[in-house]
Amino acid sequence: MEVHQARAFLAVAEELHFGRAAAKLRMAQPPLSRLIRQLERSMGATLFERSTRHVALTPAGEALLETAETLVAVSENARQSVRNAMNGETGRVRLGFAGASINRQVGQIARSIRAVRPGISLELHSSQFSHLGLQRVLDESLDLVIGRWDYLPPAIESSVIAMEEPLLAVPDNHPLAGRERLSMGELAEESWITLPGGAGAALQNRLNSLAMTAGYVPRVVQTAPDSWTLVVLVGAGMGCSLTLDSVRDNIASEGVTFIPLAEGNQPMEVRMIWRATDDSPALRAVVDLAGRIFTDPREDAHSS
Repeated sequence: MEVHQARAFLAVAEELHFGRAAAKLRMAQPPLSRLIRQLERSMGATLFERSTRHVALTPAGEALLETAETLVAVSENARQSVRNAMNGETGRVRLGFAGASINRQVGQIARSIRAVRPGISLELHSSQFSHLGLQRVLDESLDLVIGRWDYLPPAIESSVIAMEEPLLAVPDNHPLAGRERLSMGELAEESWITLPGGAGAALQNRLNSLAMTAGYVPRVVQTAPDSWTLVVLVGAGMGCSLTLDSVRDNIASEGVTFIPLAEGNQPMEVRMIWRATDDSPALRAVVDLAGRIFTDPREDAHSS
């Protein structure tokens, strides 16, 4: 039994009148009668008792009702599933992010998706630092990544969702910990703790640029796997670090003092990136929703 035959059978079974059933299906009565005869031949049974004044289901027709209803319902569900996927109501989006420094933005996106597009499955992947996250978007193992980049290839589209202030993190007992601002030149002899770098990693590039402007190459003694570990290492007196106000605001920092830079403290952009060729409706739905949540902070700065 095909879906169109099941629809025809159910219409006649409900109306018990071929004329009214045809009108309900918006078709002429002769094609409807032919559909029912074809169905009866394929079933090898008479489904309706017919007379000039009376149409009634036979026992065989009664037995077919539930199966026909199930077939039509499955077909409708399939159509609706396709419509939902095409409209971005359902689907899967894999979102990568580095860690605690951008937990707030990730949380806002996740809550909004759950409220507005509950049919979208948002998979969260942490510890995706900028260089790794970019590569995983390019190789299609992630759909979206939030991070910081100085350079993005043409295959990537992006939007700015936040601006962050670079800060210097030093141990509380550091001789310069009481200063209101610090110049990079004052830290030329320090040991530095960094996060994983890589091509386009904005924070690592900013550290190198500031140090080179001050006349030295930073002596990196350890690469921390994440911002939480970095803060712990600074608090333990292992060195100092260039970090961000979002790290200060989101990670417990016992034993650490955060000090603004005296120079080179231009805000850093937090971007959400995705493949320019990705035409997934679910992805576009998440990107559009994020665009409504996070207005471009650069525009806010220009308008103020």
